[in-house]
Amino acid sequence: MTAPVEDYLKAIYAFERERGAAGTNEIAQRLAIAPASVSGMVQRLAEQGLVTYERYHGVRLTTAGRRAALRTLRRHRVIEAYLVRALGYGWDRVHEEAERLEHAASDTLIDRMASAIGEPVTDPHGAPIPTRDGTIDETRHRSLADVPVGTTTRVVRVEDEDAGMLRYLDSLGIRPGAEVALSERAPFDGPLTLAIGASTCQVGTALASRVMVEDGAR
Repeated sequence: MTAPVEDYLKAIYAFERERGAAGTNEIAQRLAIAPASVSGMVQRLAEQGLVTYERYHGVRLTTAGRRAALRTLRRHRVIEAYLVRALGYGWDRVHEEAERLEHAASDTLIDRMASAIGEPVTDPHGAPIPTRDGTIDETRHRSLADVPVGTTTRVVRVEDEDAGMLRYLDSLGIRPGAEVALSERAPFDGPLTLAIGASTCQVGTALASRVMVEDGAR
């Protein structure tokens, strides 16, 4: 399977997870490719039995397409975890490296990398790593932007790969495993005031919406 095909399947999987299907324009934007090129590739993927496409209903993975997407996703996330745990990379530097390496690494290499770092179940950003047999924990969590004032909760995942944003969140102490308490929410989509350990900070609603937290309040 070629690298472009793997990238398409991974992007379609992400959109399916978010909203049930992927639009061709959304795929084009995600992969920085012309919409006309996306339409042609979707047709080829459908001919290969990897996706289905219905006009006005979007692109969806078939069972074979989902299996291939999760295989690529496993490679990507294991590589990210290995770079952080074994090689000392920061979590803001691993995404682009994994994007390049995921297409070249064999499943055997990925399995050995996972074993070497203790079989991690999540990547450095908190995203679940698919297992060797292609299963994945798809539990949906609420965002930090949606928790009530007065809630203390724990960060589960950060749903973004932007390096600058990850560095900023890290400087605030917001990363998977961190306990945060929401003490105030300004009106009209204003910032959220958070207590993280002994520190207090403010984050905008848009940024908070990318931070997933545990459902149970404490």
